[in-house]
Amino acid sequence: MPRRPILEFEKPLVELEQQIEQIRQLARDSEVDVSQQLHQLESLAARRRQEIFQGLTPAQKIQVARHPHRPSTLDFIQMFCDDWIELHGDRRGNDDQALVGGVGRLGDQAVLLIGHQKGRDTKENVARNFGMATPGGYRKAMRLMEHADRFRLPILSFIDTPGAYAGLQAEEQGQGEAIAVNLREMFRLRVPVIATVIGEGGSGGALGIGVADRLLMFEHSVYTVASPEACASILWRDAAKAPDAAAALRITGSDLLELGVVDEVLEEPSGGNNWAPLEAGQTLRASLERHLGELMALSDDALKDARYRKFRAMGQFIEGNSQDHDQSA
Repeated sequence: MPRRPILEFEKPLVELEQQIEQIRQLARDSEVDVSQQLHQLESLAARRRQEIFQGLTPAQKIQVARHPHRPSTLDFIQMFCDDWIELHGDRRGNDDQALVGGVGRLGDQAVLLIGHQKGRDTKENVARNFGMATPGGYRKAMRLMEHADRFRLPILSFIDTPGAYAGLQAEEQGQGEAIAVNLREMFRLRVPVIATVIGEGGSGGALGIGVADRLLMFEHSVYTVASPEACASILWRDAAKAPDAAAALRITGSDLLELGVVDEVLEEPSGGNNWAPLEAGQTLRASLERHLGELMALSDDALKDARYRKFRAMGQFIEGNSQDHDQSA
């Protein structure tokens, strides 16, 4: 079995977990009763893991959001849907593997599911372009969302990308135009749209499938206008200042909930979603079903009006501070 990747701040737990495993091995190889000692060490490890993850900095949350074993879009879809059917192609000659989509059921409700897809290892990441979609990916997503609108299927999107692919060919094929069209067209959809940031939500690459009636976000996910590394390179010409940029950008769920950008922050299992993916899936499914039930009760006009007002309200907090400052001056 491949070794689980260990994040820097998790290393204090490694020695304790090794002790626990040694004691388990001892119990298997002998008749010595070590259940009490094992229970004490397991309780201590659980407490330490909870303490570590409750105090993560924004820079550390980015590491959790980028963890290679964090559940992906296809992982969550497989947890929810027994009858998932993936749909391919943008009908213009492309089928981007970094952005997947298809139809399935959430309980008894037929839905369309789309999302960014990263790989588990280098080979998969190369095939998926590290979750960075090309213009064809966003055009495929828009084609599928139009299909959902036509057949009145609610849309569930899963955001997990460092950003849209910024290569020369992507720019030549109209990357900016493809994302802009999605932003415009998603506002006119007559069906509920629920987006969830399941890992890393970066820049326009995230927004291309993120114009939603409800925006959910996992506790250790991040949602940002630019990666902290890029921000640090622009502001200070030093990518090493990425932790400072991460704090300044206010990219965590608690920050974005306070700013009115996200509608709900979903609690993660102790140690993050990669420790207990099935538990994370249950949390996400319950939230999706609750929000979907509320949105399905709205008329078409009420749904679109609420979506418009939701995005128009973003930024009022910052503008209010600016006005207060001007008046006090």
